[in-house]
Amino acid sequence: MMPKKGWWAIIFVSLAVNVVMLHWTVEAFYGLEYEHVFTYTVVALVSVAISFFAYLGWRKAEYGK
Repeated sequence: MMPKKGWWAIIFVSLAVNVVMLHWTVEAFYGLEYEHVFTYTVVALVSVAISFFAYLGWRKAEYGK
């Protein structure tokens, strides 16, 4: 079982990646680099999934006792 701080680190990093990918997606869209938009969006969605499952793991570690 991972400690609670480990779950928080995963959540923080994945949300930071999500913010960067959102920024890059908007820049690529307005810069007319449409081939990058799909890639950045997929990476952002994977980051959201990782963050969500890390939240579920943290919640289980915090309240599962």
